[in-house]
Amino acid sequence: MLLKILRIAYFFVCTGAIAGYFASIGPTDDQLPQPIDNHPVVSALVLLAITQLVTVADVLIRRKRIDLISATYFGLLIGILLAYLTNEALLLIIPEGSPYRGTTVMINLLVLPYLCVSLLLQTRDDFRFIIPYVEFARDLKSGRPLLIDSSSLIDGRIVEVVETQILESQMLVPDFILAEVQDIADSSDKNRRIRGRRGLEVLASLQQCSHIDVRVHETKTAEFRGLSVDQKLVEVAKSLRAGVITNDFNLNKVASVQNITVINLNDVANALRPQFLPGERLRLQVMREGDGEGQGVGYLDDGTMVVCEGASNMIGKEISTVVTRVLQSSAGRMIFSKPLHASNSGE
Repeated sequence: MLLKILRIAYFFVCTGAIAGYFASIGPTDDQLPQPIDNHPVVSALVLLAITQLVTVADVLIRRKRIDLISATYFGLLIGILLAYLTNEALLLIIPEGSPYRGTTVMINLLVLPYLCVSLLLQTRDDFRFIIPYVEFARDLKSGRPLLIDSSSLIDGRIVEVVETQILESQMLVPDFILAEVQDIADSSDKNRRIRGRRGLEVLASLQQCSHIDVRVHETKTAEFRGLSVDQKLVEVAKSLRAGVITNDFNLNKVASVQNITVINLNDVANALRPQFLPGERLRLQVMREGDGEGQGVGYLDDGTMVVCEGASNMIGKEISTVVTRVLQSSAGRMIFSKPLHASNSGE
């Protein structure tokens, strides 16, 4: 809607400017070009059509992903500056008495600001690389992007991590990583082909997530000629000041040595692994009776509730128990156990 208003306003501004231009030069101006002098109405319509060609081009390019107010301000500022500099250069070429001087100045003042505003409306993060330290508001809160390598795509757990919404950074898949996964998917080996196709499916799933921005990052092939895929990924991470998501142990070490932030999905899985597994022993102070018959309830230091079977008569006592099962859900964790002596007698 805002872009429609911009286009309508641009049309009326162009119409008014062209009408004012023709009204100011008068019908018998000797400095007019011959076509304008003979056919003023047709000439005005032609000039208006020229200015609206950029609107047509703008409609064909549908990606407009930048803050409107900032884009409009910087677009007008840069556009007017470019128009001024362009006019200064062209007026040195066009003779002083040429009838095309005024027309050229007007077209530049109309077209260049609009092109700059439209360009900024269709960009977002790339603008910060044009003007350092200037970055428009992002849809996502975190400013440092994350690069995804092929091992993370093939592994597939990255989708579950993203769905938890703990990651807010923009995620980038370099084009050479995508090419590597595609090569694996086209392999003659059946197992490799299955793994490659899984990686492509995972990437498609990531791109469908509405709460995170996942893009394929285009790189200049000539800059990384002769480098391995891991070296390319490290170089891209340095240039973008980005982190890396990987399962590759060697890439993890190489990137960490070069002060690149690395999220290793295996480390994440280990960090979230239950601290107590079935069969492990646990010291527990029974605090109260449980909901089930004969159950006693105690708590770990972090507040995790432990339900102990057959411990309802041991309230206030600290007993040794053995873990029987662990329930992990979005609501938290619950541990079930039974007294150690009951476990031994059962055996």
